[in-house]
Amino acid sequence: MSQLYDRYCAAALATAARVLGDRSEAEDVVQEVFVRVWERAADYDTSRGSVAAWVMSSIRNASIDRLRRKDAFHRAIDGAAAQPRPLPEESEFPEDLKRVTAAVAKLPEDQRQTIELAYFEGLSQSEIAARLKQPLGTVKTRMRLAMQKLRAALAGSEGGAA
Repeated sequence: MSQLYDRYCAAALATAARVLGDRSEAEDVVQEVFVRVWERAADYDTSRGSVAAWVMSSIRNASIDRLRRKDAFHRAIDGAAAQPRPLPEESEFPEDLKRVTAAVAKLPEDQRQTIELAYFEGLSQSEIAARLKQPLGTVKTRMRLAMQKLRAALAGSEGGAA
């Protein structure tokens, strides 16, 4: 567990901080997820993806869940929509996240915006369509095209990372 934590903690913390915009909350999410990973290690299935993908998707999902709970609480309190979260400093990102950030920046504007709303603000495709005042099918197409481009860009820049 110690080796797993040492290997993925920096990337996990950067991902959580990017989604949540709050380092303290990101640290809480990272701790919760690594405890859950430890408790559910037997549930890991190698046929479904790498350990890195399992850990990082768990971090992302837990961060989005926390963000949604927090945003729902704030909307209930003051009726205002949540504001976008500030990004952490560039120096906080490990090398893998720098590659992802660079790949996202190369996407066409409409696809980049869709990806950012989904992954960094935690919006569903329906919520993105409503916010952008676009048909749901358009949002789904942009998301699919963006993911294909990101997959191709990142596959070409991988150095055999797990």
